[in-house]
Amino acid sequence: MATLTYVYAESTAVLGPLATYAEPHSYDLCAQHAESLTVPRGWEVMRLAMPSSPPQPGPDDLLALANAVREAASAPAVPEQRTVRAPFDGPAPVEGTRRHLRILRDPS
Repeated sequence: MATLTYVYAESTAVLGPLATYAEPHSYDLCAQHAESLTVPRGWEVMRLAMPSSPPQPGPDDLLALANAVREAASAPAVPEQRTVRAPFDGPAPVEGTRRHLRILRDPS
């Protein structure tokens, strides 16, 4: 995994380690797409050193996960609202028509 960031003012694409936060003009790529990256003609690609193995979760990651689970568990349950639709009350079919379709007779 890698993060691709565009610097339009400098016509540069920077490919580096996976970012820890989102920012405009940056996209996370899988390994296959990171390796086969091409840029527009006239642009430069800067490939930063990539770690040999993915980083292991740290205490901050585990704490954030625990907080997210607590927050989801304490949120009040929202009752599911069901929408009931009235039956279609369009014009009644008449000879030569069928609801929204029309039958065209051969002019000959």
